[in-house]
Parts: sequence; C-alpha cells; structure tokens
Amino acid sequence: MSFISRSSSLSLHNRRFSDHHRSASRARPHRLPFPAERQKSILHRLGSIDASSSVHFSLHGHGSGAERCGGFESARSWLRSAASFLPGGGWWSLRGDWEEAGAADAKAVSVVTALRWVWGLIAEDRLVIYVAFGSLAVAALSEITMPSLLAASLFTAQSGCRDLFYRQVQLLGILCCTSGICSGLRSGCFAVANTILVKCLRETIFSSLVFQDIGFFDTKSVGDLTSRLGSDCQRLSHVIKNDMNLIIRNILQGTGALVNLLSLSWPLTMSTMVICSVLSAIFLVYGRYQRNAAKLSQEFTAKANEVAEDTLNLMKTVRVYGTEGMEIGRYKLLLERLSSVSIREAAAYGLWNLSFNTLYRSTQVLALLLGGLSILTGYVSPEQLTKYILYCEWMIYATWRLVDSLTSLLQSIGASEEVFHLMSLSPSHQYLSKGKHTEENVTVNEKAEEGLKMQKLRGHIQLVNVSFQYPSRITVPVLANVSFSIKPNEVVAIVGASGCGKSSLVSLLLRLYDPVDGQIYIDGFPIKELDIRCLREKIGLVGQEPHLFHMDISSNISYGCSREINQEDVELAASQAGAHDFISTLPDGYQTVIHDGLLSGGQKQRIAIARAILRDPAILILDEATSALDAESERLIKGLIFNKTARTVIVIAHRLSTVENADKIIVMHGGRVVEVGTHKELLFRDGFYGRLIKQREDSIEF
Repeated sequence: MSFISRSSSLSLHNRRFSDHHRSASRARPHRLPFPAERQKSILHRLGSIDASSSVHFSLHGHGSGAERCGGFESARSWLRSAASFLPGGGWWSLRGDWEEAGAADAKAVSVVTALRWVWGLIAEDRLVIYVAFGSLAVAALSEITMPSLLAASLFTAQSGCRDLFYRQVQLLGILCCTSGICSGLRSGCFAVANTILVKCLRETIFSSLVFQDIGFFDTKSVGDLTSRLGSDCQRLSHVIKNDMNLIIRNILQGTGALVNLLSLSWPLTMSTMVICSVLSAIFLVYGRYQRNAAKLSQEFTAKANEVAEDTLNLMKTVRVYGTEGMEIGRYKLLLERLSSVSIREAAAYGLWNLSFNTLYRSTQVLALLLGGLSILTGYVSPEQLTKYILYCEWMIYATWRLVDSLTSLLQSIGASEEVFHLMSLSPSHQYLSKGKHTEENVTVNEKAEEGLKMQKLRGHIQLVNVSFQYPSRITVPVLANVSFSIKPNEVVAIVGASGCGKSSLVSLLLRLYDPVDGQIYIDGFPIKELDIRCLREKIGLVGQEPHLFHMDISSNISYGCSREINQEDVELAASQAGAHDFISTLPDGYQTVIHDGLLSGGQKQRIAIARAILRDPAILILDEATSALDAESERLIKGLIFNKTARTVIVIAHRLSTVENADKIIVMHGGRVVEVGTHKELLFRDGFYGRLIKQREDSIEF
C-alpha cells in the first residue's frame, strides 16, 4: 500500500470514528463513557497514528517535497509506534486507561488483609480447609520423595540387586497411590471451600448493600453493583481453590527439592538458586503490572455491564428514539477498551513465560554441564547427578508455579478490591446500636431493640424548621425551613410544582433520609428516637411508579406485612383497591408470577395500593397513586382516602378533584410551604393556590 493511500485510509477511519462520536454526543452527550480527546488516544494506542500526524499528511499531501517530508514523518511515527511495544514502552502504559475508566483511586488491599478477610468469611467451615491442607501436605511430601527413589531404583536395577529393586518399586507404588488419593481429596475439599467462599462473599456484600443509606444508591449504578456480586466474587474465590492451593503446594515441593539439592551438592545448588532469584525479580515487575491490569479489566467489565443493563431495561425507549446504533457503539467502545487491556495483560504473560522457559532450559543445560564436569573430576557420582538434575528441574518448576500462583493471587485481589471495599462499608446509622460502641463492636442492629417502639401510632405528624438536601447534591437545597402539623386521622393534600420537594417530604417521613436541620416529630417523639422498623411497619406508601417483585401476585400484595394474614385478607385488600376483578381473569389468579409486560401501569398501581391497604397502616401516603387509574378505579380509591377511618392520610396529587375534599391543603413552592388551609379557605384568600386554580381547570401542576 502506498503512503498516500495508507494516510487516506487512516484519515477516513478517524473521520468515521469522529462522525459516530458526534452523532452520539448530539443524541445523549451526558452518557458518553469517554471525552472526545480520549477517543483519539484509543485509536493511537490500538496501533493507528495520532491525530496530529493525519492532519499533517492532509496539509502536505501534494508535491514531491511534501511527499519526502511526509515520508520522513511517517517513518518516525512508525518507529515510535514500534518502540512503544518494547518492554517499558508507551503501549504498555495503563495510565490513560485509568482516566478513561474513571476508577476511583481506592486504597489498595494488601495480600495479608485480603487473606484475613477470606479466612474470616469461612470461619464456620474451616474443617474443610484443614482437611484440604492436610491432604496437600501429604501429597507434596510423597511427590518430593519420588525423584530420589526413582533414580535409586534405576541404578539399583543396573547393579543387578533384584530384591532391593523390587522393594524400591513397591515403595514408589505406595507413594504414587498416596499422592493420588491425597491429591483427589485436596482438589475436592478446595472445590467445596471455593463454593462456600463464593456464597459467603455474596451474602456479606448483599447484606452490606441492603443496610446502606439510601443516599449510597443515588451515586451507585445497579449494573456496577451486580457485577461486583457476580464476576468479582467468582474471581476472588480463586484465592482458595487455585492460588493458595498451588502456592502452599509449590512452597512445600520447592523446599523439599532445595533440601535434597543441598544434600547432594551445595556448589551446584547455588547455580540453580541464581536462576530462581532472577525469576523472582522478573516476577516482582510482572506481578505488579498484572495486578493493575486485572483491576482495570474488572472496571471496564463493570462499566460494560452497566451499559448493557441500562440499554436492555430501557429497550422500549431505545427503540422509540432509534438509538440502537448509538447504544451498540457505547457498548462496543467499552469492549474495545477491555480488549486493549486484556491484550496487554496477555502480552505481559507471554513475556513472563518467555523468560521462564528460557531460564528453565538454560538451567537444564547448565546442570548437565556442571554435573558432567563434576563427574569427570570425581566430585559426584552418576546417581547423584541424576538426582540433582531431577530435583533441579523440580525446583525450577516449583518456582515457576509458585510465582505464577502468586501472580494469579495478586490478580484476584487486585481485581476484587472493590469487593473488599463493599464488605467494609459501615451500615446506615439507623441500624447501628444506639449504645456506646467502638470500632470493634459496631454491628448492624437488625431488630433495633434500643429504639422506642410504639405499640399504637396515632398519626400526629409535626415538622419544625426542616431543611434538607440530598447527600449526592449537597449544594442544591431541596427543603428550606419547612414547618407544618398534621393531626391524627386527618386527610392532608400536599400540592405544588414538580421539584418543589413534595416527594422529598415523603422520604423524610419514612426516614429514608434525615433532615440537615430541624426536627420531625411523630406523636410528639423525635423520629430519630423511634424504632425504625416499627415506624415503617405503621406507614403505608404507594408511589407514582410502583415497582413489583418477580413473584406471584399474592406475595406481592402481602410483601412486608409483619402480621399474620391469610388468602382472604389478601383478596379483601385487592377488592378494596379495585384489583380483584382483573387478577381473577389471569390464568393462575393470585398465583400468577409477575414479569415485565404482564400488567399495565394502572394494574401495577392497584396491586401497590392493595399492598398498602393490607398493612392497615396508621399513616397512609399516596404519592400520585391515582395518576394511572381509570375513572372507576379512581372513584374507589377516593372512597378509601376520604372514608373516615382511624388513619392519617397524606395525598400528593396534581388533580384538583383528588385534593379539594382534603381536611387541609399544604401548598409548596421552591422547597418552602407558602400556604396552608382548606380548599375554600385558600380560594377565599386568592393567593398562590387561588391563582393556580384560576389558571387550570382540573390541574394544579405548574
């Protein structure tokens, strides 16, 4: 290919990439994984020339002088590219990949710390580990005895001593059987331990996640967290099944080989030790690189999973807006980065194997040369030389497997640092013991026994100068000095524009978040002093977009209900929510398993309302609960809301017909309460609410 055609193809390649990037940026710029300047470096690191070179070619693409200049620059560019592939060159650098991955510079987890974590997780099943390590030790000692006995039996046969030869062969057979049995037992026990570790890891991480503050999930992606629970835990489990298994085995075998070598000839042993030292030095460099590469691979894998999950969950939106190509491009770009890191990781592994095999073969030649000279000088016998060569190979092999296993251990720990980070997260302060505690006894208090448990909740709610902003957006105030009071059994409507803080108030009442300033009282007690579980058991919530679990309808309705209920209770709640009729038409009725696409938005909302009714809460919160209902179902829900029962009801709605019969209407604007009163009182004042009603006939959304 000529220089001009090559530069043209490269320019076309870069232009296509830029066009694709620009089209993606126009569609959804905030979701692109990398900035534009980093995408140019991607092409450069994958083997193409940099952007400045392609621009230079286009400016000097005509004339003989330009061709000579361009040819010189092209040669320099290709030389730089070739030099970057040498060990220590720019191609191996992972710095740019860290910037593209956007990974946090978390504190690295040491091997000792990681092993301490792993050992603690399997505390109840350590018998399996003890059996595995015991079998490993017996198998290793049996195997390390074989080379000496094998060499001795060969020279015994040569000498014609038949009885001794038979005894040695019998002993070899016993050692082989012992090694085989113990190796099988070792492998089985380590496999069982691996399964136990994966289970414990996932249980521990999932438990840690469940007890985090809600603000934690405002900044974390579900795709990233599920990736940690899946592939990261599986990779970390190799620490026991493969890494520690082989590390201890090869330490025992290498030590046994070294002892035998020293007993045969310590001068010859020194030559072997030099080569082993060189291998260890190479490993230090290689192991550090592999650890960083493995961690980076997990970061890109997690981001790719995040994009895939996001796209598949929003497939209808993707199809409607015709962004299939853009989503494929996002996913492909992350896979290219993952592939680029994996290629460099594999290349580093190839260099390591090249070093090992070269030194390993050199050891054989060196052992034969020095051993042969020792025989000629009468320093060692042929039998001793045979044993020396066998144990020399054994030691080099054990060294190789040892450093290879150490590399795998570093990779597993490096790739799973986020797993240890998730396990070490402190639970939400709502679940911590309220007594005195130190770092040693901070534990999750699932029952929260020290909180104030109220056997009967009257439903009196009072907010005093409450201010709030979300932890993920601390510079954006959401509520400012909000104060109001709700009497027991009162129906209160909270109205206002989208974003004025209505749903944030609901989150504070459920204590999903705590106020930054001010206080919330329930029946006269500060909400922070109440038992969090007991409080939430007495509050029912129906949101605007209810989410149902992948389980049968009956289980969804009874979800979270602490009192004993039967099927009749479930069906009664469904009837009150207007859901019984459509549930009865389903093939399996209340035992129908819910999945995406089975129910409409209104049907899901009726089931969520039935769930709240079944709890028989002292406080019922409806956050746009009737927005997706038809007229008949809405009439049923209004009857439920305004039926004079022993229950405080808080309604957030945009429809005038839903709120005009409320005992009290709280009008919010800009995170503040601007008016409080009944529908008639607010109309008579002709204030903010009154002007709103005049503008909209049946909607108070502004």
